[in-house]
Amino acid sequence: MKDLPFILIVLFMIPLQSQDLVIPAFLEKWENSKSYLVAVAEAMPPEKYDFKPTERQKGFQDQLLHIKSNMDWLSSTYFGGQLTEKNSDNNSKLTKEETISLLVKGFDGVSAILKNTPSDDLSEKVEFFAGEKTKLQILNLLQDHVTHHRGQLIVYLNLNNIEPPKYVGW
Repeated sequence: MKDLPFILIVLFMIPLQSQDLVIPAFLEKWENSKSYLVAVAEAMPPEKYDFKPTERQKGFQDQLLHIKSNMDWLSSTYFGGQLTEKNSDNNSKLTKEETISLLVKGFDGVSAILKNTPSDDLSEKVEFFAGEKTKLQILNLLQDHVTHHRGQLIVYLNLNNIEPPKYVGW
């Protein structure tokens, strides 16, 4: 019985400690996601940056810029950060190097914002076009969106007989 207060304190701390791991774990995965997407972007030759498998799909470069725009939108709207650089989803006048630089700045911008986000903010509910969501759900959407379009870009590489870079997970 003498140890009961200590045990109760430890039990109440477990959820707080695990919640404090969410943002650092996300940031580790986010950095790997950035490295992997940059490797995918590097693999495509500049003359193929306008490649698209069908007319109804975005071109390779447009996919990269769309990913970057979505990162900017979600992080600035739901985590209070500033937009990095204004770009449109359809700016094919950028070079391969400029596109990759924008992408890296987008990833780094999200990381900077999240490093200053208290973990208890993640349970806050926000209005989203698909209905009310928690900021944790928005955080998951950030990664899911990158993964979704990166998968498409890997297909673009394969359709051009370019071997995609080795997968980088955790």
